[in-house]
Amino acid sequence: MSLALIWAQTPTGIIGRDGTLPWHVPEDMAHFRELTRGHPVLMGRATWESLPPRFRPLPGRDNIVLTRSPELVAPGALVAHGIDEALRLAGDRETWVIGGGAVYAALLPRADRVEVTVVSLDVGGDTRAPALDRATWRRSAVDPDHGWHVSSAGGTRYRFETYLRA
Repeated sequence: MSLALIWAQTPTGIIGRDGTLPWHVPEDMAHFRELTRGHPVLMGRATWESLPPRFRPLPGRDNIVLTRSPELVAPGALVAHGIDEALRLAGDRETWVIGGGAVYAALLPRADRVEVTVVSLDVGGDTRAPALDRATWRRSAVDPDHGWHVSSAGGTRYRFETYLRA
């Protein structure tokens, strides 16, 4: 099994505010779809509930929702009550962890790859990405090589970074 984490963050590590992304970068969403389509996606209950109902479950992917709540119903998704159960549901397939902050932190030690979209904004938030220890993670790719892409929606600058376990 390959376990990868994917998120977008500000340069200071903010990944969310009030259960939403505090930016709109359609190119990041396209990148997310391209990488995760056809693979299981693993998320926490709050991330599941933050998805607009018309996108639940995320199409073209087995959705696995991790929760401590024994009564959670997530139509169209598989529900797991612990990390080991969630990983068993994913099987030996490449699996993407898509949030939120506590789920990223819990699964980072088991991951072999992290995909980060850095969004060049200075915004406040209440959810942070886990820190990537440079002794454990090495940046293997950045797109573009220098500078930033510019989003077609509002001109927000962003770049894609890939980290592999050292």
